[in-house]
Amino acid sequence: MISIYHSLTQRANMALKALIFFTLLSLSAIINVSVAEDTESDSGLMLNFYKDSCPQAEDIIKEQVMLLYKRHTNTAFSWLRNIFHDCAVESCDASLLLDSTRRTLSEKETDRSFGLRNFRYLETIKEALERECPGVVSCADILVLSGRDGIVALGGPHIPLKTGRRDGRKSRADILEQYLPDHNESMSVVLERFKNIGIDTPGVVALLGSHSVGRTHCVKLVHRLYPQVDPVLDPGHVEHMLHKCPDAIPDPKAVQYVRNDRGTPMILDNNYYRNILDNKGLLLVDHQLATDKRTKPYVKKMAKSQDYFFKHFGRAITILTENNPLTGTKGEIRKQCNVANKHH
Repeated sequence: MISIYHSLTQRANMALKALIFFTLLSLSAIINVSVAEDTESDSGLMLNFYKDSCPQAEDIIKEQVMLLYKRHTNTAFSWLRNIFHDCAVESCDASLLLDSTRRTLSEKETDRSFGLRNFRYLETIKEALERECPGVVSCADILVLSGRDGIVALGGPHIPLKTGRRDGRKSRADILEQYLPDHNESMSVVLERFKNIGIDTPGVVALLGSHSVGRTHCVKLVHRLYPQVDPVLDPGHVEHMLHKCPDAIPDPKAVQYVRNDRGTPMILDNNYYRNILDNKGLLLVDHQLATDKRTKPYVKKMAKSQDYFFKHFGRAITILTENNPLTGTKGEIRKQCNVANKHH
């Protein structure tokens, strides 16, 4: 009986130890998953930053983006373009959204920002968030997340983006030219500007795939049509461009533009790369992308595979949105996205 008792006791102890081991193992796995979901990056950003302070934040932004997109489809192009114009200029801090003051010109009113619009709809999103949790969600995060959800509305990939940005207090209009490459810049300049942010060559090629959607004003195109047509352009496409842009000096306030992609103008897809390989790119940078020996191999790959395009597009957007953000106690949470709090 004593032998049986000891045997049962040993088995019970072994079972208890095994139970404790697997319990600890399970807890460890849960903790690891939780840490993975909320990992803070080197930039100070993290996934689900508002899970405690404003749990509905990302759902509210997504809902507002879709409502606005259904009413005004061109908002999605604007939100995607906002990411580039804000985050590429020194910091991803919503400085783009600030209005001009008596002392400072706003970034959005410079020549390089020509064609940017729909900023008032970002205020609509901000107002919805302020009703739910006042003074919590930054305009910088609204700008980034509306861009992310705008990409999805256009048929692009869902990109998990970290949050926790705070808003800057000043415009960077005076240094904008140092950061944003123009559509007439050489490919060397374009690649160098993005390299400074940490985006490699396939990332640059993927980001320019944003030209798959939206439209380009004739002001940006006429140098390829007048006084002489650029001979590299596809003749059939030239006819269309001349029809849309009949004036050598178009009125910048007139509604004169050409769709970036006549085939799928409202869908973010890899059709853009097939177009530029066929000499149907509107901008000089599009043509250079398809012909420069550093970028052409990636253009060909993205023309063949939308998955390859989306993979590099998502990675480049992630790097761009994590460019030198204000976090912690830096900056502020603006009450209105177009005005710094000190001016409110």
